[in-house]
Amino acid sequence: MIQKIPTQTGTRDQLVNDLKTVISDAEAWLRNGGQLTGDELKAAKAKFEQTLSSAKTSLVDIEETVVERAKATAKATDEYVAENPWKSVGLGAAIGIVIGMLIARK
Repeated sequence: MIQKIPTQTGTRDQLVNDLKTVISDAEAWLRNGGQLTGDELKAAKAKFEQTLSSAKTSLVDIEETVVERAKATAKATDEYVAENPWKSVGLGAAIGIVIGMLIARK
């Protein structure tokens, strides 16, 4: 039985938005860095650090989702092979023959 893990498109969209904001803030900071005073510079730095932290958190969430999916896929594959050993052997042999033929053609 294949276990479906829900996609986290909201997390992925949030990461993309955070990365765009980080890039935008960095560009603005580089453009206006020389003109910022002490308090303005501190505020810009704090905003940039908060956005970067949010992007890192989103990236960790996506990484966890990918790991969960990989584990679920490996488990489903293991279960399928255990339940259908001869089909698995036949499929492996067929794939090996096709790859061998493709290599031999070159």
